[in-house]
Amino acid sequence: MAALIALPLIGQGRINIPDLPGLVTLKADFHMHTVFSDGTVWPTVRIDEAVREGLDVISITDHLEFRPYVQSIETLSGIPLSGLSHNIAYEIAKPYANERGIILIRGSEITRAMPPGHFNAIFLTDCDALANKDDYMDAMRAARAQNAFIFWNHPSWTSQQPDTTLWFPEHTMLLQQGFLHGIEVANGSMYCPESHRWCLEKNLTMIGTSDAHAPVAPFAAGRHRTMTLVFARSRTEEAIHEALRERRTAVLFENHIIGDERNLKALFESAVEISVTKTNETTAQITLRNKSDLTFHLRRAGHDPRLTYFRNNTIVPYTIRPQSVQAITVRLNEGIRGGDVNFIVENFLVEPEKGMRYTVRIE
Repeated sequence: MAALIALPLIGQGRINIPDLPGLVTLKADFHMHTVFSDGTVWPTVRIDEAVREGLDVISITDHLEFRPYVQSIETLSGIPLSGLSHNIAYEIAKPYANERGIILIRGSEITRAMPPGHFNAIFLTDCDALANKDDYMDAMRAARAQNAFIFWNHPSWTSQQPDTTLWFPEHTMLLQQGFLHGIEVANGSMYCPESHRWCLEKNLTMIGTSDAHAPVAPFAAGRHRTMTLVFARSRTEEAIHEALRERRTAVLFENHIIGDERNLKALFESAVEISVTKTNETTAQITLRNKSDLTFHLRRAGHDPRLTYFRNNTIVPYTIRPQSVQAITVRLNEGIRGGDVNFIVENFLVEPEKGMRYTVRIE
């Protein structure tokens, strides 16, 4: 598990992230639990938490095979609950979600030892159709029959892969047969660089989730849950499903945005308005207006040595703070009239340990 540095964001769980051209940016969490599996909250609590944090979309994904609290209630009350529908959490929460403006997507977690591990199936129409399957492939087939979006949960979870994070033949089979559509790149406080790499190599959708079991306490200033940013054509369940299928997502993890370069570049350009002015023959100024609550950390990249900028950028990155305007002075030496100002957005990870390269042209 690679260590990422957590740097400040403003707000308390809520974070302003801009829309992309022709798309809306939806903040989503597709993995959480309630008392109807091994969570400790009632389903409507997950709706209140989402509203408080400014989320747009959630999915309650209680385990199909592991329901300890249902079993405990049955034992204590004497009321038979063993046949309780796996749709119960969704059915309880859905009217309240509608009332509070949260898009609630029906889902379940298919829970198996490694391999293949745990999987979430979302956009289901009936969770019960996946239950009571001895063979995990029967559960997968039932999910695919409902046109579910299926993603692999926490591949680097140490309880299942204590020494190293592996891709097993079972995962190759699931991918080749169309049962695997995405992977959690970040789960709670864990970032998995192997998942990030696999998504790039195998054209899988990047997912970030809280995997909340306990109540989600209000976040301190500058903190937020791990989430998926979905770049959808509209604020509808159908559009979210389409965006996931088309891999239009990024993962918000601490102060990092993780994704493929296509999505991250579009997000950066939507968040930061860039203008260039020549102040005289030897100096230009790049003005960056950050319209978002994101923080950007820039480091100078390879460039024409006759351009001088980020002069103190060898150790500490140049920081663009939320909702701020920053000016970068560029000196044009040895008589040149312009050139490419290249930098790396260090906290926009396009690959494990690789920030996004960006160029501003001085004409």
